[in-house]
Amino acid sequence: MSTATRDPQPPAAASQHALPDPGERVPTLSWPIVGIFTGALAVFGASTWAALTDVLPAIATIAASSAAIFVLFTVLHDASHYSISSRRWVNVAFGRVAMFFVSPLISFKSFAFIHIEHHRNTNDGEFDPDHFVSAAPWWQLPIRFPAMDLPYIGFLVRNLRRRPRAEVFETAALMTFSLTVIVAAALTGHLWTLAVIYLVPGRVAMFVLAWWFDWLPHHDLEDTQRENRYRATRNRVGSEWILTPLLLSQNYHLVHHLHPSIPFYRYVAAWRRNEEAYLERDSAVSTVFGQQLDAAQYREWKRLNGKLAALLPVRMPRSSAARHASTHPIPVKSVEPLTPDSVKVTFDVPDYLRDQFQFQAGQHLTVRHRIGGQEVRRNYSICTSATSGDLAIGVRHIAGGIFSSFAVETLRAGDVLELMTPTGSFGAPLDPLARRDYVAVAAGSGITPILSIMRTTMDIETESRFTLFYGNRTAESTMFATELDELESRYADRLRIVHIRSAEARHPVSLRGRIDSTMVQRLLASDLTSIDRWFLCGPHDLVTIMRDDLASVGVPTERINLELFRATNRHTHVDDFRNSEVTITLSGADHTVELGAGETVLESALKNNIDAPYACLGGACGTCKARITAGSVSMEQNFALATAEVEAGFILTCQSHPTTPTVAVDYDS
Repeated sequence: MSTATRDPQPPAAASQHALPDPGERVPTLSWPIVGIFTGALAVFGASTWAALTDVLPAIATIAASSAAIFVLFTVLHDASHYSISSRRWVNVAFGRVAMFFVSPLISFKSFAFIHIEHHRNTNDGEFDPDHFVSAAPWWQLPIRFPAMDLPYIGFLVRNLRRRPRAEVFETAALMTFSLTVIVAAALTGHLWTLAVIYLVPGRVAMFVLAWWFDWLPHHDLEDTQRENRYRATRNRVGSEWILTPLLLSQNYHLVHHLHPSIPFYRYVAAWRRNEEAYLERDSAVSTVFGQQLDAAQYREWKRLNGKLAALLPVRMPRSSAARHASTHPIPVKSVEPLTPDSVKVTFDVPDYLRDQFQFQAGQHLTVRHRIGGQEVRRNYSICTSATSGDLAIGVRHIAGGIFSSFAVETLRAGDVLELMTPTGSFGAPLDPLARRDYVAVAAGSGITPILSIMRTTMDIETESRFTLFYGNRTAESTMFATELDELESRYADRLRIVHIRSAEARHPVSLRGRIDSTMVQRLLASDLTSIDRWFLCGPHDLVTIMRDDLASVGVPTERINLELFRATNRHTHVDDFRNSEVTITLSGADHTVELGAGETVLESALKNNIDAPYACLGGACGTCKARITAGSVSMEQNFALATAEVEAGFILTCQSHPTTPTVAVDYDS
């Protein structure tokens, strides 16, 4: 597992105030979105009726429909960042309906992809689709504003092979439908009616959207999102009593780019919550009239207009309060299918055990259960963020696997499993002030601990960037595909996920095959030694070969964290070891037992009915970790303990053979 012990230091110029938590979370359902969505549809319906019955002049119905489409873009915008609801399907439903009104030429999924590329490449003339507007000469703006969706179509065509087939079909169907309606209206003499109801309002709304959402926040800013995310877009302050509702909070567009998952109506609150931290980072701020303000000027402006908001403390995850891995019966809260052969199991941890089941990103759980009269122990990595308060694992079916078959086919909400408290050290220490580059390489179910690490890092280190190379056979076999898509939408400019598939003919050739060091180096387009931390998780050969390849090109081993789900088989020779007397401290009690030649410390404990914690028995999980307090031992193999832990006296008891006549180990340390 982890071989890293030393953490790179944050840059000397790091801000004094951390900015990990905007203080806002995605709601179960955003009622303000429901309100403006319902209101906009009602206005559009009323204006359509008025246009068809001639009860209002055309200019009035065009204005009303334009306002409704403009408002529906905010619904579409929040849906593309999964900000409307913590339930994915709710965002997709709202997004698809809103997209039909905003621009029925592309699908919601296509728009979301294009918009995320804007976030990732803001102000980059080659890769930012919105650069068509934000960098246009002033005399071209009246032409480009209403044509904002045309470069989106061109961008989609250029990236067509990257998109799922269903999404492409949906976009093609919408384009065909839109053109058919226009042609039919023209042939039947109803083109003017269609123009008043939708075509003209759609262009008017597009003009205002391009102006307010793209040009005002981004024009005349030279930094790209990757160069300086605090100066790739701006806040516009002043006259907020009218500007904030009129722009639906997009006058605080900088907050949106820094924290894309915040609902639109909470941008201002998020800014005020961490205002001083934003200013320390030289954020781009201007007045409503376009005057640029540096931090000192803004503070003076703020002094004249109100009080500075206080900063909230950073929420750092805590470790389990358990002294060693201890077992508790925990009910299953839900079992959600991820792929045809894998599930996500979420646990309902009782309040009185929550401190025992707190965890650090990258840790795992040992599950015990009796199946067919046989006790089965299996180790599974936690897949949730350490800041979320949720506890879940991902389980993929393995041919002949007793527990994995049970979990995928039989396990249901309300069932009770025996869980050991979290163990393991795959993750790395996080620093809210750090600015680091992380890279993870995962294959198959190796995504589970990486997902936890990635989520937690994005929450806590708001200046850090993360790249994930994730290998699978096909899109259908990809675990947590929708959650990864959602994460990439929420952390668009800092998180890059590269899907590599070995058995999917439509996948781009450059991303087809099996992950190896050569592929990673080519796709990363960066010096491997410049990466601050590597996380490797998957099959034994992939992880160990990748580790060796990285070390061979100069990546320090302390920067490489690895996790193995299965270790290699042990090869024990009895003659190599001696009999010994072992004293075991567990749960405050001391037990002294005789250990035969060739036995491990764990084997002697279990043979004498001492309920010592363990899981994999192969030196890969770290569940059996203890501190040696007397004597010495030799470990056959170690894939779980960091160098610093070994130097501090920790051992894996499942791999440890005494080399002295007496040995004492303490599980409670």
